[in-house]
Amino acid sequence: MQEIAILLEQTAPAVALRESVWLYPLVNAGHLLGIALVVGGIVPLDLRILGLWPKLPLVWFWRALRATVATGLTVALTTGLLLFVTRASDYLASSFFLGKMAILLLSLANAAFVAARYPLAVYAERGVSPGLKLCALLSLSGWCLVLLLGRLVGYF
Repeated sequence: MQEIAILLEQTAPAVALRESVWLYPLVNAGHLLGIALVVGGIVPLDLRILGLWPKLPLVWFWRALRATVATGLTVALTTGLLLFVTRASDYLASSFFLGKMAILLLSLANAAFVAARYPLAVYAERGVSPGLKLCALLSLSGWCLVLLLGRLVGYF
């Protein structure tokens, strides 16, 4: 795995990002914007599922925020991959990075599970089930951990 990481660090995009005064900070800013869109979309939806703003229909949150989350996820994953290749071997040796990736995958799996298991018809017809509330709580916890571990990667 380390050999592949070293090869990634030697690719043209990785070298360009490391050597540019402006490119790396711009990609990093894009990554932060993507993360903000993802978390900024998921947190209000999870809070609504957990009972905040009960008079506002859950379907409104879903319709308004899913495009924001999808766009943010696309931006965050694309820019994250670009940032990863600049120091792939260092990141693969970081327990914070590996933890972040594990929690990120679990959080994405939770989101996919919710989308498949709790279609909008269920929200509208029968209200919010305890299972959906548990998924929302796991989601909030997971995304907070992703943010925390992501910040720690830069410091250790």
